[in-house]
Amino acid sequence: MRALASKTLFARRSRCALLFMGAAGLSGCAVGPDYHRPPSPNVTGYAAPSVQRGAPDQNVVIGARIKGQWWEAFHSQALDRLIAESLARNPSLVAAQNTLLAARDQTRALEGGFLPSLSGSFQAARERQSGLSSGASSGVGVGTNSGSSGGAPYSLLNASVSVSYAPDLFGLVRRQVEGQRAVAEQQRFALEATYLSLTANIVTAAVTDASLRDQIAATKRILASQTHDLRILRRQVALGGIAEANVLTQEALRAQTAATLPPLEKQLAQVRFQLAAYEGVLPTQFHDPNIELAALHLPHRVPLSVPSKLVEQRPDIRQAAALLHQDSAAVGVATANMLPQITLSASVGHDALSAARLFTPQTLIWSLVSGVTQPIFEGGNLLYKRRAAIATLHAAAADYQNTVVLAFQNVADSLAALHYDAQALAADQDAETAARRSLNVTRDQFKLGAVSFTTVLTAEQSYDKTVITRIQASAQRYADTAALFQALGGGWWHRHDVAPTVRKCCGVFP
Repeated sequence: MRALASKTLFARRSRCALLFMGAAGLSGCAVGPDYHRPPSPNVTGYAAPSVQRGAPDQNVVIGARIKGQWWEAFHSQALDRLIAESLARNPSLVAAQNTLLAARDQTRALEGGFLPSLSGSFQAARERQSGLSSGASSGVGVGTNSGSSGGAPYSLLNASVSVSYAPDLFGLVRRQVEGQRAVAEQQRFALEATYLSLTANIVTAAVTDASLRDQIAATKRILASQTHDLRILRRQVALGGIAEANVLTQEALRAQTAATLPPLEKQLAQVRFQLAAYEGVLPTQFHDPNIELAALHLPHRVPLSVPSKLVEQRPDIRQAAALLHQDSAAVGVATANMLPQITLSASVGHDALSAARLFTPQTLIWSLVSGVTQPIFEGGNLLYKRRAAIATLHAAAADYQNTVVLAFQNVADSLAALHYDAQALAADQDAETAARRSLNVTRDQFKLGAVSFTTVLTAEQSYDKTVITRIQASAQRYADTAALFQALGGGWWHRHDVAPTVRKCCGVFP
């Protein structure tokens, strides 16, 4: 008898397993729109051909490879070290990496909805019925002596296994997983955008730092020259050779030059504090790499991606596309929530009064349950949620289009900047050379008495301005070159050093 019961139990369990295997194949097609990435713009250039060619000393090469470490094109070891230290310590990068890890784990969690859930339980209870309940069950009147004595205590043991499954008939789970995968993809490109923004900002700040130090050094040289001229004028006034008005004019010029130093030094301090923040350290912990503007090398060959590739390379465009994908899946989720949901569950176990009899065939218990839930009236909740999801999808499509337009504008702006920066720097260099020659000639004429000292002051002011302007124009070329690399995506697809890993930051966590 026990062997026959075991065979019967096996057959029942086999039928139960086949039932759930069949239910797993009930999944139908997912409702809602299927996502397709928008096509690339059908254009062949970013700007006018003359602008897109770059400058005579800085050629733009269409289709050339963009290095993942694009800042190495400036050939500055100090800059390379600064960026390497910042990438190792920057808290924003750590946050973006761990956010991506969280999004991927949440995706894996949702993927568990494709499979049945299985759980086991064991319960042990010690019970004793009251006299009232035992008397009622035996037909003895309430309040009799036999009823008030109650029943004997007993133990009840239960061991069972339960399995449940919800067939994804209309793709609710699939759309939820699809949407979460799109969220993870957004975080992937948010990480790349953080990386690209960080490196570009460091290069720009380092160039600004070098430019400000050169401007301060030039201002101090100008101030020293003006101080020297002022001492000469004072001696000439003491000897009665010139009027005192010349001294007063020179003092005013020297004071004006001295007044330009504090703003420059303030900017320099703020830029260094910003570099410290990029590196993820406090201002007092930052060691200035002292990058010299003259030590940087302007790339003579600048790579330029073809327009059809830009949408694949820009992290912000890829992030906007992932958001569009997420909103597309959300429409499917909202649609599936309006349709019937089927649930299947089964359990098998044993109930016994003692451990010795717990797993015998006579104590077997089992159940099979199926159910269908169809929303009938939700007060418009499900309907308007679906309509809101559709409107959000349309908004995401418009945002994606706007992101693409702005990306092409960024590239066009950077190309125009490179083109005109070269012209501006050439003009500033010519102006500095001419101003220096003019100043030398004017000073010689002043020594001979051919011109007044006012003429010398005017020539000095003109020369001083051209020196500062030339330094600023030179720095602008480096900054705009970095902006072009950033506008093109920074070559992240050739780099594998920002894969998310479990990272801790800043000593906050143990």
